This record gives sequence, structure tokens and C-alpha cells, in this order.
Amino acid sequence: MYDAVEAARLLDILGNRNRRRIIELLRQKPCFVTEISDTLMISPKAVIDHLQMMEREAILSCQTDERRRKYYFLENDIMVNVSLRQVHLISGTNDEQEAEAEQLRQSVALLGRMIQAHDQILTNLEQINYDVETKINDLARNHKDLFRSERELTIIIALAHEQLTFGQLGQVTEISPEELSGILQRFERKGIIGRAEDHQYTLRGIHAN
Repeated sequence: MYDAVEAARLLDILGNRNRRRIIELLRQKPCFVTEISDTLMISPKAVIDHLQMMEREAILSCQTDERRRKYYFLENDIMVNVSLRQVHLISGTNDEQEAEAEQLRQSVALLGRMIQAHDQILTNLEQINYDVETKINDLARNHKDLFRSERELTIIIALAHEQLTFGQLGQVTEISPEELSGILQRFERKGIIGRAEDHQYTLRGIHAN
């Protein structure tokens, strides 16, 4: 039986739509970070943040396969039953009670509109991410000479989501530092990627000099 504090913490975790989607995906099968990112159209960095939070709460766990890739699975599933109970106000309430009730109704209505707007923004972002993924896949098919392996394409997909440092790329792609360094150097020479002042890697035009 969860106490009030623990229940509130779990509800906070489940209050994030993407964390709920990750849990639903892992109910079906264990997944790697890149699988979750590609399936749910969430940036790899955000996926890692969500996974680490849920791992700390013992909701998820992870194992490493023979290729040293880390995959995640549900350690403890979450089932939440929510019920609504109508509250009947006592007749003859004073003006202060009526004002508080009206304020509550307005706050709940505002929260509902905010949640709808939040979900719509996420939907739009998912569509944009999908379009980016489609473009990357088109580039991979049309420029097979640039991508020697699936690992190299994984780097491009990760950077299509956002700029990442060398360490973050290693964490997301799970490519060894030696191999990753070689791939990034070749991509820089080809003009596929570049580095910003904060040492984050970013995509450039695929035909840049």
C-alpha cells in the first residue's frame, strides 16, 4: 500500500505524457534507447532523462546485451485506479464558500485547457520529428556512400533531434569512444556535421564543403 507521499510521487511521474508512452511501449517488449526514441518520436536525450527518473523509482530496470547495448524493461508496472466523487455543497453556504467554489471551477477549467494545449503541442512536435526522421531515411537511401553502417545512421538520427556533446552521443548511441571519434571525424571532413562553440555536434547540409 502506497502512502500519500509515494502516491503523489508516482502520480507526478505518470503526469508526463511521454513517460506514460514509454511505460506502455515497455509493456510490450524491452527496448533500447534508440528504439524508444524512434518509435515514440522523442529526442534521445529526453528519453534518457525519462528512463533515469523511472529507474530511480524502481519502475524500470536495464540490462546489457552481448554487444554492450543497454536495454530497458519494466521492473514494476503501475496500475492506477482513479475515481470521481461528487461533492455536494451544503445549502445556504455563505458568499465566501461560493466564491471559493467558483474559483475552484475556474481553476479546473483552466487546467483542462492547458492540458489540451500541451497535448496539441506534443502532437505537432511528433509530426515534425516524424518528418525529420523521414528525411534522414531518404538521405540514407540516396547517399549510401556516406553511411557505412547502421551505427553511423544512428548518429545522424540522434543529431537530427538536437545538438549533442561527444559524451551525450556516446550515451545515446552506445558506440565505443574510439569508434565514435573516428565516425565523427569522417563526418566533419565530409561536411555532414559541425561543432558549436559549446562543443556540441550539430548537423550541417549533407552536401556542405
